[in-house]
Amino acid sequence: MPERPEIDLVDDDAGVRRALSYALRAAGYVVRAYGAAEDFLAEEPDLTPGVLITDVRMPGVSGIELLRRLRRMGRPWKAIVISGHGDIPMAVEAMREGASEFIEKPFEPDELLRRLDAIVEAAPAPPPARPGLLVRLTPREREVLERVASGQTTKAVALELGISPRTVEVHRAGLMRKTGARNLSELVRMAMAAGL
Repeated sequence: MPERPEIDLVDDDAGVRRALSYALRAAGYVVRAYGAAEDFLAEEPDLTPGVLITDVRMPGVSGIELLRRLRRMGRPWKAIVISGHGDIPMAVEAMREGASEFIEKPFEPDELLRRLDAIVEAAPAPPPARPGLLVRLTPREREVLERVASGQTTKAVALELGISPRTVEVHRAGLMRKTGARNLSELVRMAMAAGL
């Protein structure tokens, strides 16, 4: 396993910062915690990029805007975005701004550690498109995947395709099964790598 990177945690909720810092340190990570994106950005030029864990909704600079600024600065941070108010469009936007993972609160610390370990072990290059990924999909599954990957909500996809939201969810479950995606973040990453 590669050497564990330092973790920079940005969340305006002091209780979340304490709990996650404790879990990460117990797992052997070095953690620096910040109550605001601006505090992190003030120190960022002196830091070696590792893994950033950031909440989405914070006063001032949001987690998405933080990722956007790091990307514009050309800083190669791996990122996990966490949110208590997550939805598909927000997850897609986070992925487009460079997030490796999007996790909805509440979550178990073990879930964060599992995804963090996967990021640490992963090669730095984005995952290649799986050969034949799109070929194995039905036309309807492909339509659903294209819309989900573009950030549309289940209701918006259903309305646009003239089907029920439940049918969209069934197609999305089929997509997860066929692609082997373990979560929505992985499914969106695969779709983006396949050129959708």
